[in-house]
Amino acid sequence: MARVKQIFTYPIKGLTPQTHDRAQLERDWGIPGDRAFALMFVDPGKPEPEMTVQWLSKGHFAMQNDWPGLAALNCRRDREILTVSIEGNPLLVASLEDERDRIGQFFTGYLAGLTPTPEARHPQKSPLKLVGNSNGKTRYPDRHPVHISILSQATLDALSEACGKSVDVRRFRPNLLVDGVEAWEEFNWVGKTWQLGEAKIEISARIGRCPNIEVDPETGDRDLGLLSLLKDRYGHCQTGVLAKVLTSGDLTVGDRLKAL
Repeated sequence: MARVKQIFTYPIKGLTPQTHDRAQLERDWGIPGDRAFALMFVDPGKPEPEMTVQWLSKGHFAMQNDWPGLAALNCRRDREILTVSIEGNPLLVASLEDERDRIGQFFTGYLAGLTPTPEARHPQKSPLKLVGNSNGKTRYPDRHPVHISILSQATLDALSEACGKSVDVRRFRPNLLVDGVEAWEEFNWVGKTWQLGEAKIEISARIGRCPNIEVDPETGDRDLGLLSLLKDRYGHCQTGVLAKVLTSGDLTVGDRLKAL
């Protein structure tokens, strides 16, 4: 019997997750506030983006899979205030709406000291601008159309056993972690409709993984060869599934996921 164990959102695309006891699922949108903001590169010779640009592919933004050192930052959103710290030491406290320039300048400077991965989609160190808003009308997920992502605890446990080390769920950046099902069972849900709390969802696809799953979410070090492990042991580089929200409704930790 599948149940929701944890709920995550990512206020700024590519940065620290936040946990919730409950969330709202919105039809054709997902969770309002999830990836509502993003750090967009402003490349030389190109016009500066508007504050609320529409969805773009992830190569336009600074993210952990390209710049793993971003994971060393603890970025916490409390209403309209963003606090950035390392090991409990605050580096930035700023308003997401009124101090965008300060936020962009901070991350531009921080990125200047990092090294991108060999696979980085945008390895150039261009200035960064915070785009998006807090009114629930912008979302910057990795794939379009928007979605939520689901991973099972049993799959996570199987990976931990396979590599001999506890694998942190934050490496996979899901919206929902569910328990009560067998490892890899979520792959069998693709194409099916489910009741999730008060909402209905349709599982649309498996999730192909990028090098971000190899990055320690505390330190930013690329320390665990999970992509190779997935390919060598399981014959693929996929974990978890994507889902479209068909009808809106509230969701609470402990709610069941029921097939329809």
